[in-house]
Amino acid sequence: MIRPESILTGILLSIISTIALAQTHTEYAEKFLNSLSETQTAAALYKFESDERYNWHFVPKKDRTGIMLGDLNAQQQKHAFNLLNACLSDNAFKKTAEIIQLEVVLKELEKRKPDDKYRDPTRYALVFFGRPSKTGAWGWRFEGHHISFSFSTLNNKLISATPGFLGANPAIVPSGPQKGKEVLKEETALGFQLLQALDPGQLKAAIIAGETPKDIVTFITRKARIDNPEGILYSQLNKKQQQLFEQLLGVYVNRYQEKYSKNLIDEIKRDDMNKLR
Repeated sequence: MIRPESILTGILLSIISTIALAQTHTEYAEKFLNSLSETQTAAALYKFESDERYNWHFVPKKDRTGIMLGDLNAQQQKHAFNLLNACLSDNAFKKTAEIIQLEVVLKELEKRKPDDKYRDPTRYALVFFGRPSKTGAWGWRFEGHHISFSFSTLNNKLISATPGFLGANPAIVPSGPQKGKEVLKEETALGFQLLQALDPGQLKAAIIAGETPKDIVTFITRKARIDNPEGILYSQLNKKQQQLFEQLLGVYVNRYQEKYSKNLIDEIKRDDMNKLR
């Protein structure tokens, strides 16, 4: 018997090794939805105005709306990943695929039974808000353990990619065939590089807590906690430090398709880099 995660791994490896997208993300979305049965479509499709658009999370145990990867056949899974690939950069898509496969590693590390579905690479959901079209507004979300991407499109142009979240557990694989694998190494290395480039006074301004927070500071709330801005301003960094800051910022902004990422960087620069912290 072929296990669903084995099929999934094959599809992901196939897409990663032959990244050459020929269609727009809207066309890939249409192709995916057209491949679904009526029952699957009913599970996957919501109105664009639905409050479900704001219901996002990145924990493994949440009961998710939409349609799960495990409920799709191999061809439907391929359509799903082609769509995700069309919305992300090749680098971010590769990281996303690797994070999904970390569920297999976690299952082994936690010594879970074969039929235990708590750690399962097929427990990622797709949900659509409005039917994909080259005119008008529609959106979609891809979400599961340590991954949540929400996209909004207007007139065939990607206009929003938030919330967007990638995490990795384990951060570094401690044992087994993938020992030493660190999916988010780029983010970690640049973060420490910038931190270590600061002088003592800058460091005091940049570090805002004596202990690491239990989780993401704003977690899944829709309200950003920026009432009392903390940290060090871009304008307070020297030239070399600013370059490191921009590199780190670029890791996150460039997770998305090239055109959207460029528009996002241009928007940040128009709004004044000096105001970033």
